[in-house]
Amino acid sequence: MPMSRPPTTPMRRALFRAPIWIYRLGLGPLMGRRFVLLTHRGRTSGTARQAVLEVVGANESTGTVLVASGYGRRSQWYRNILAEPRVLFQLGAHRHRGRAAPLPPEEAGQALAHYAQRHPAAAWTLLGALGFEVDGSAESFARVGADPDGVPIVRLAPTDPPRSDFPDLSER
Repeated sequence: MPMSRPPTTPMRRALFRAPIWIYRLGLGPLMGRRFVLLTHRGRTSGTARQAVLEVVGANESTGTVLVASGYGRRSQWYRNILAEPRVLFQLGAHRHRGRAAPLPPEEAGQALAHYAQRHPAAAWTLLGALGFEVDGSAESFARVGADPDGVPIVRLAPTDPPRSDFPDLSER
């Protein structure tokens, strides 16, 4: 079933949002290091919004995380971070205040190719479900990551040390 469009039915939306509730219940560490909870501001409303995203790369020493925008530049969270790059993010039990920034096309392509090398089945399935044709080579994944109509990669970089509690979004 292609997922080239965000879910539209209430049931599918609830299913896609279930990982957010896992984090809200304090069970974020169960999600491992493959998923990150991103808290961002709505570009129009200014209201706190959340999304759970798949991690395509991480730097343990700096706390930086790379995530893919599976629905491209039309994803609401992606459009929101362009308008307001200050975010909160949680990877496992580590919570950070940080900044979100899209990678330049060449870096995005390299990041997606590297992800595909580490997790070939997940990368193949994800891109296939989103309607992208890849042949399994690093070059085909890099092409999708570098394509302006492909899968943008976003860097979430901490601006402070990890915290065990989420700061209130109204502090920003």
